[in-house]
Amino acid sequence: SDMSGMSGGSSNSASMPQTRTGLLIPSEFEDVMADPDVFVMNVHVPAAESRLDGTDLEMPYNKIDPELIPVDRSTPLAVYCRSGSMSADAVEQLRALGYTNIAELDGGTNAWRASGRSLSDTASN
Repeated sequence: SDMSGMSGGSSNSASMPQTRTGLLIPSEFEDVMADPDVFVMNVHVPAAESRLDGTDLEMPYNKIDPELIPVDRSTPLAVYCRSGSMSADAVEQLRALGYTNIAELDGGTNAWRASGRSLSDTASN
């Protein structure tokens, strides 16, 4: 299959790609997660209900612990939960802590699965 039409606008700049922030659809969120510099957080409670491969940290959305997150506030974060409501809450707290580069999975892992993507094998159904 021809994938050439799939990329959303190609830029020829050789500089660092700017990480997408804000609410991202699954394909965009997947791209962000693929960046090794991005710190991926599952904030769903319980975490096992919605787990994506490549997650760096599982932390309850209502118990955001700055000690466990990279101390550099410009670190790109990718935050998700199951439906998007817990992650919205977590993102607010992270912004309040001073994090500026946050991608959030719009619709959570429900939307991820609806897009045909799979959860981690360790996620419960």
